Amino acid sequence: MGLRFVSGWVCDLCQEGVNKVAKYRQIHVNFWQDSFVLDLTPEEKYFYLYLMTNSKTSQCGIYELPKKVIEMETGYNRDTVDKLLQRFIDYGKIKYNEATKEIFILNWAKYNMINSSKVMACIKKELEQVKTPEFVMEFISRCQKLGYKTDTISIPYPYGIDTVSIDYGEEKEEEKEEEKEEEKEEEQHDDVDDDAVKFFERNFGYVNDFMREKIISWCEDLSDPVVIEAMKRALVNQKPFSYAEGIMRNWFNKNVKTLDDVYALDVEFENQKHKKSSIDWEAL
Repeated sequence: MGLRFVSGWVCDLCQEGVNKVAKYRQIHVNFWQDSFVLDLTPEEKYFYLYLMTNSKTSQCGIYELPKKVIEMETGYNRDTVDKLLQRFIDYGKIKYNEATKEIFILNWAKYNMINSSKVMACIKKELEQVKTPEFVMEFISRCQKLGYKTDTISIPYPYGIDTVSIDYGEEKEEEKEEEKEEEKEEEQHDDVDDDAVKFFERNFGYVNDFMREKIISWCEDLSDPVVIEAMKRALVNQKPFSYAEGIMRNWFNKNVKTLDDVYALDVEFENQKHKKSSIDWEAL
């Protein structure tokens, strides 16, 4: 059929308790004829391949990749690494969280996932280790749109938040229609994503004067982006606004003002949870 791959893959997390075997990443031969790739410079092509095949890659396409590791494995200096990462962020191909040192290859699920129980179990384990909730949420959203049939994935969130179970397989017709409507609304309201009141109205319902004042008060104590982040986490857990308020109270007590502060708390929580881990990314 004219299709070739550089090989299959084996996920490290799926090898716990089993003898380690070689790990590979697949690259379709049509990669070189892709319209986006054809327009890249040789340096960009090399870096894009590196992001998809380096030693830290995972089955879900979200993984920790400290810039120090990129420098060591590519031979680039820090300025070049920063330049190339930002370039692919601008291209809409990746996201990078400076606080957690995690990278998200946005189209990974589209080209690399296989709907098998072993692979999905591997992805589940990987997602539970991701420190950036927004990456997990977007990964699941992308899987929903691709129609992957999977088992329910349980994702723990920090600060005592309940585990969230999200099933991104076999959506009901009504849910599909709701998603289409939400996508239309998102296209119409892209310019107001930084407005916490409008975000509430779009996702929780009608905003009366009392609720408006409450949201504005929280924004004054924290900030619009932080309040929106708390509401997003409530939505993921299918909880009411009062749940988001519990998150915001915790953040207020910890003097959180920006999303970077939120991500730093996420990292702190994960470090405490995994303090017994033998992996020290900073030492790499």
